[in-house]
Amino acid sequence: MDLLGLNEEEKTTLKGGGTPGHWSKARMSQIDLDGRWTIKRGRKRKPKPGQRRQAEVEIAVPAFGYKNHVTIDRRQGLVRRFRVTHAATHDGRQLREVLDPDNTASPVWADSAYRSNPSIALLERRGSKPEFQHRKPRGRDMPDHLHRGNATRSRIRSHVEHVFAGQKHRMGLTVRSVGITRAKAKIGLANHVYNMQRLAWLKARPQPT
Repeated sequence: MDLLGLNEEEKTTLKGGGTPGHWSKARMSQIDLDGRWTIKRGRKRKPKPGQRRQAEVEIAVPAFGYKNHVTIDRRQGLVRRFRVTHAATHDGRQLREVLDPDNTASPVWADSAYRSNPSIALLERRGSKPEFQHRKPRGRDMPDHLHRGNATRSRIRSHVEHVFAGQKHRMGLTVRSVGITRAKAKIGLANHVYNMQRLAWLKARPQPT
């Protein structure tokens, strides 16, 4: 929950599941009790003095709100299923929720957050093949064979990023509402709009002869 601007007594009450007694309904409507803080990590190239080549540095940006978990089909790139959670939810725990039972394709591509024994067992029970990327070993370089495997999987897995890029840049999607119910409605509509735009593009594309 976003506790910025609150005193310690108010924070303690909210974290315990209560409501400060002196708050009015108007005040309650301004506090998002469903959203959470998380850290968005990425890489940015930063040139070093005296060097032509640029080195990658990791950047971390705090973000508050909600997360859009989606699954798409490899061939058309359409969103098949989605789930909206608060921003601090672990991606890998949403695999069961976003798998489409009507999708008969065997391989399932995902990033390293989804690689776990429960996730692999879930796919095996469904008759699916996990194509999850591997995590980099802590304190050691990535073995060459794992690095090559990640690069191969990334060419397919990265297609899901087109959904988020389209929503961010073309739609300007930003959730500024209070509460997860409104967030689900807004993000859900954005997913449907993305599918409509994608479908229009697919139909306008020249068909192979």
